Amino acid sequence: MSENLIDRFARDYAAGEVLFREGDAGDFMYVIQSGTVEIRRKVGDHERVLAVLPPGEFLGEMALINARPRSATAVVRDPARLLVIEARTFEAMLRGRVEIAVRLIKSLAGRLERANQQVELLLLPNANHRVVQCLRQMAEAQLVATGAPADYAVHLPLRVDDLATRVALSTPEVAEILNRLAAAQLVTTARDAGIDEDGIVIPEVGRLLDFIEFLELRDRFPQA
Repeated sequence: MSENLIDRFARDYAAGEVLFREGDAGDFMYVIQSGTVEIRRKVGDHERVLAVLPPGEFLGEMALINARPRSATAVVRDPARLLVIEARTFEAMLRGRVEIAVRLIKSLAGRLERANQQVELLLLPNANHRVVQCLRQMAEAQLVATGAPADYAVHLPLRVDDLATRVALSTPEVAEILNRLAAAQLVTTARDAGIDEDGIVIPEVGRLLDFIEFLELRDRFPQA
């Protein structure tokens, strides 16, 4: 997209601004140029964070494609610059720019795969297994994206409460599990690893995979 088009569609948002709410009509889609956006959905009496979208991601397109109400709420997490694109412009871009349509299809396929992984994750009855599997999935996705080997250290810029939301556990539960993993030297905090930001570092993804195999064997053959 050219600089002129970016200037034409760009808009700055402050942290905490609501882009749209679950159930709203869908008139616009958004492309994140900078900052992050939380996708939230009401589950029972509570609103849960389903995802935190970084720069380069887009959101709100499904309401334009299927002309149905918004399926989730989007809230700006950090000050952000977004491209705000209305339905007619979005349709014209899909018709006139094949690369945009291909990118959209790939993104939707990726979201479907991640949704399937999330369902499988939440079906795991063991809290330890859920947390470790979630870390594995995120670490492997980063390794694939960077082309790094399995023994490469991976930094996940993830807060404990974000991880807790992903695995549907309380923050204290997840913090306790991470402490046990840290004691086993399977994970460490980003700051303890010398990275000046929040997050979790997995020194060797391969060792995490070995630990998952141990958990699976323990679940399959519990002690009498």
